[in-house]
Amino acid sequence: MSFVTLAGVSWHTSDHSLLFDDLSLTFGDRRTGLVGRNGTGKSTLLRLVAGEITPVAGRVVAPPSTVLMRQDATDDGQITIADLFDAAAPLEVLRRASAGLASLDELDAADWTLEARINSALTALGLDYPPGTPLERLSGGERTRAALAGLIFQKPDVLLLDEPTNHLDRAGRAAVASVLGDWKGCAIVASHDRCLLEQMDDIVALTGLGRRSYGGGYSAYEAQKNHELAVASERLAHAEQQRAGVRARTQQAAERKARTDGQGRRLRASGSQSKLVLDAAKERSEGSGASAARLREKQIADAEADLAAARDAVDVLQPLTMDIPSSGLAAGRDVLTCDGLTVGFDGQNPVFNGFSFALRGPERMALTGPNGVGKSTLLACITGAVEPDAGRIQTHVPLALLDQDLSLLDPHETVQEAFARLDPLASENQRRAALARFLFRGTQAERRIDSLSGGERLRAGLACILGHSQPRQLLLLDEPSNHLDLDAIDALEGALNGYDGAMIVVSHDPSFLNRLGLTRRLELGSP
Repeated sequence: MSFVTLAGVSWHTSDHSLLFDDLSLTFGDRRTGLVGRNGTGKSTLLRLVAGEITPVAGRVVAPPSTVLMRQDATDDGQITIADLFDAAAPLEVLRRASAGLASLDELDAADWTLEARINSALTALGLDYPPGTPLERLSGGERTRAALAGLIFQKPDVLLLDEPTNHLDRAGRAAVASVLGDWKGCAIVASHDRCLLEQMDDIVALTGLGRRSYGGGYSAYEAQKNHELAVASERLAHAEQQRAGVRARTQQAAERKARTDGQGRRLRASGSQSKLVLDAAKERSEGSGASAARLREKQIADAEADLAAARDAVDVLQPLTMDIPSSGLAAGRDVLTCDGLTVGFDGQNPVFNGFSFALRGPERMALTGPNGVGKSTLLACITGAVEPDAGRIQTHVPLALLDQDLSLLDPHETVQEAFARLDPLASENQRRAALARFLFRGTQAERRIDSLSGGERLRAGLACILGHSQPRQLLLLDEPSNHLDLDAIDALEGALNGYDGAMIVVSHDPSFLNRLGLTRRLELGSP
């Protein structure tokens, strides 16, 4: 069996913020999904296992044949597919041999099956390109599949994947799922793709409460997490009751002491008892009172600590909810009309040719189809960013676009400055109220966009769109769940399910689409 072991591992970021402290984990010949909010250290853990970085303390043990596919593995478009297989030089020898230019030593060392084996590996991932193809000619999804094919080609004992299905269309996701479905060794996959996580044998979650391991795929993990939330909520209610009880008893004790002290003062004033007796009683009262006060202070501190721990547990486990104002869209209102649309960056091969459809009322439509068929182009036409060559698009209601990069936000602005720029007619009270509905209250609204986590940036984008003083009645979503962690995706789904306007969404994530209550699906690129 191929084991990966992390024993007492600690790691901190460049600014010395502690990311892991005494982390211990073991991975066997199983497929393990690694989940957690962005910033909890999933990518760092994979790099530690791959040996790319060394822990500050503790040790990591992994087989020599451990490979990692990082999210930025194919950013260099100048390299070729062959480079992903570490095969550029051997393939050049084969080319020279075919041209009669190779030396005898090169001919003796040549691997005549190499190109066929590379092509077979590419075919398994749904790719049909020669190994010498530069990556710049491939789409983002095709690059990811080529990189994965290069890793599988090495036949590693341990496969580490960091968000392998980001940017992949349905066919690409199916290819990755097929590879992992057949994988018999150790695989550790950091992912927010719930369909892919469903295939896992185990889930390891990195949270503010530490790391937790769960048996089974995503649905089993979700069920266990919901149970943990129910238990944590019960503990929170109990902690609140305990604190209230301690405070009530403390108040009662204080009132009793005040009455006793008052009686002592009255007796001393009346002169009915000797000063010696009264002084002794006062000393006893003060001693027992001080002891009781210390006990009550400890009980209050313990109750507050228990309550804080219970709140932390609920905060980590509780899905984020936001208060979404109504868009006011009427059921029969015309929303969008697309008539005879023709768009073509290449006049001979238009993206659309005579394309027509209409949207009315609070319909929720998904645009589906493989990468390159024009889904984002259609959204760009709707927003007016791209002019059609023929036909027309009419939008009859106010609209907004939320893309995967949240490009409506300027990273150098604060949240409230972004809102004011996007909604200049909103009063300060309207702005504050809208941001508060999306949990940006007080100083939180003064934070800069570039200081926010991915989930917080999503909330800021939603606040600017859905909290607008002129309600946006058509929402365009272009792969909005890419780059989001599972909690942020849950928050986005919750917000969208509370939205009562019309919606057009582009996504390759079937779990995300299934949770939006779609009324229509429009398959682009189909006959």
